[in-house]
Parts: sequence; structure tokens; C-alpha cells
Amino acid sequence: MSVDPWVAIAIAVAAALFLLPRLIGARRVSSDVVKQKLSAGATVVDVRSPAEFQAGAYPGAVNIPIRELPARMAEISKAKPVVLYCESGVRSGSAAALLAKAGYTDVVNAGGLRHMPA
Repeated sequence: MSVDPWVAIAIAVAAALFLLPRLIGARRVSSDVVKQKLSAGATVVDVRSPAEFQAGAYPGAVNIPIRELPARMAEISKAKPVVLYCESGVRSGSAAALLAKAGYTDVVNAGGLRHMPA
């Protein structure tokens, strides 16, 4: 018994569409949600490299590069909302997933620096 190649392709595509967002991490939220979190006193975390951060960052953001996040989570309060950003939203999505797994309950992925409100 063989499987039609088109059926196999359709199953693979459906699985990829379902799993990809979970593998990448949290999806980017709308700018309205980011503004609400900022108004609520969120901690803003830039998960880019120190060089990227020095080249330009969101006002008041703290720089905790994604590779350092597991060792530096204690620097981020669980009592306040957390807004994460990077360059494109991929690293901040992964960071949001890491924080959620560590018990942070109010964490959002703002996407890239360009997505942060002015």
C-alpha cells in the first residue's frame, strides 16, 4: 500500500503550519497590546546583542541578549508585564516562550524594534 505523493505533501504542509509557530516561539502582538503593557508599567527587554543594543534601542529598555536570558531571568520581575523585542521578532518570540516556561504569566513579543511604539 502506498500513499499518494500529494497526500503526503498536504500532510507535511499542514503539520508545518501547525508546528512552526510553536517552534519559533510566541507570535508578535499588536502595537495596541504593546501600548497597554507599557501603560501598565511593563519591563521592556531587548534580547538583541550588545552591539545591536548600542546602535539604537527603545527608551528604558534593558539589554539581556537571548543567549544570556536563561542565566539572567532573575533580573526580570514576574510581578510586572514584560515586553520583549529584537530585530525581527524571532529571538523575542523564543525569549517569550522561555519566560513563559519559567512561570512568567504576562509576557508579550512586540516583534522588532521598528514595531515598538514611538
